[in-house]
Amino acid sequence: MTHNDIVQKLWNLCDVLRDDGINYSDYVTELVLLLFIKMVHENTEAGTLQRHPLPEGCRWTDLNGKSGLNLLDDYKRILLSLSSGKDAHGNAVHDDPLISAIYADAQTRLREPRHLAQMIKALDGIDWFSAQEDGLGDLYEGLLEKNANETKSGAGQYFTPRALIDSMVRCIRPQAGERIQDPAAGTAGFLIAADRYIKDQTDDLFELEAREQAFQKNKAFIGIELVPGTRRLALMNCLLHGMEGDNEGVVHLGNALGQAGASLSKADVILANPPFGTSKGGDASITRDDLTFKTSNKQLAFLQHIYRNLKPGGRAAVVLPDNVLFEAGVGADVRRDLMDKCHLHTILRLPTGIFYAQGVKTNVLFFTKGSAADKHQDTGCTDNVWVYDLRTNMPSFGKRTPFGKQHLTPFEAVYGEDSNGRSPRQEGEWSFNAEEIAVDTEATDENQGVSDDRLAKSRWRCFSREWIRDTKGDSLDISWLKDKDSVDASELPAPEVLAGEAMSELVQALGELDGLMRELGAEEEADGQRVLLKEMMGGENN
Repeated sequence: MTHNDIVQKLWNLCDVLRDDGINYSDYVTELVLLLFIKMVHENTEAGTLQRHPLPEGCRWTDLNGKSGLNLLDDYKRILLSLSSGKDAHGNAVHDDPLISAIYADAQTRLREPRHLAQMIKALDGIDWFSAQEDGLGDLYEGLLEKNANETKSGAGQYFTPRALIDSMVRCIRPQAGERIQDPAAGTAGFLIAADRYIKDQTDDLFELEAREQAFQKNKAFIGIELVPGTRRLALMNCLLHGMEGDNEGVVHLGNALGQAGASLSKADVILANPPFGTSKGGDASITRDDLTFKTSNKQLAFLQHIYRNLKPGGRAAVVLPDNVLFEAGVGADVRRDLMDKCHLHTILRLPTGIFYAQGVKTNVLFFTKGSAADKHQDTGCTDNVWVYDLRTNMPSFGKRTPFGKQHLTPFEAVYGEDSNGRSPRQEGEWSFNAEEIAVDTEATDENQGVSDDRLAKSRWRCFSREWIRDTKGDSLDISWLKDKDSVDASELPAPEVLAGEAMSELVQALGELDGLMRELGAEEEADGQRVLLKEMMGGENN
């Protein structure tokens, strides 16, 4: 049984939940409350977890084999005990704050004992030995990804495509001993990918000393998540990957644009995909008084937090929508401050359609905070910005055309091995039929030294800080290739011709509507509309 087969089998259990009247949006939350207990059992049996994190009386063996109301009542009792740390008589069951956080306010909406028994039987029937080969944590992530792809809402808004997360991590190259942060953690995809990368480089941490292993397990990673239900998924995700964090877990509940974010320690690495959109109710959710530039744009606030919260020499990769790159006013102030305090070395223009919000155009910004040894630490850190256009003339990604690692491989090759973007770089990369794409001559400036037509069609270009300031007015919305379906304004007919064509089409449409109304027996209404139209056009009534 493959990884995808198991994920699909888990997803099929949602049919059982639907039969019990549980809403589509609650499927995963309901399923993981039970699934986590099962996965902890399997991890403990396999020796992956050194100790059983769940207290006696609240384990998988306390559920399977039971039936009827006893089963459903026991399950409700287990959830209550895990949440409160006490049994029905007020006796202490456990004092683990992480387990209490995972099961905070947890309750099942299942009403039929037979449906719970059916789910337990199905989970017992899965080939968990095969699942262990890929890791139960990865299996859990597969379920979250399935939910994101199926619903395009709910968990979808917290789920960044796995291929993009892994690519960003490979470029940033987190190292053992570094503090790694995600201020908009969602289901903890970035933190888990960074942990996996470090484990791959250190033989699953066995190359590290005991105190270094303890640091990786408990102190290396920190995330902030605003939504309690999403944080629950994140905590489960981290624990299944062997990441425990502090007493509150790896992912803390709170608002990164409030006190929770202001109190975070400086980080060596920040990886994030902040939520899209503006702050509801103006800037009510942005309560930080340490941000220089006040704004109701959450991405601009998050961006300020990220580059301010980096240690000197720290590096970041952050997903941001296009408006952050071109917004005037405060947006321009934030970009200038970013380029002064950090070396903004790379921008990756992402294709459309890879996130839950299909129309949103996004980018990844890679930057390094000015070093304490650098006399330009707080000013003039950015010299050149390299831009990779993975958007123009790319397919419309979705279920039929999934976005994958192969689409990011060319970018990673030109990015280079230096995580600070200082590998030797040379303009020119023509993947995905780039040479067939037309060039926007207005966007290509001769001061950039592009005289070679083939080079002008490259997806990989370099732009100086001076050019960005003088030509773009500090906008980072930099593009030079044209989509094949785009229309050149210089090739359009004269305005009066376009207006005449539009009016002709309207007249024809009105005539067809008039005929349709008369066929439907609405002659009087049609005559009335004709009179009204003549009055509007300044004609005489006959």
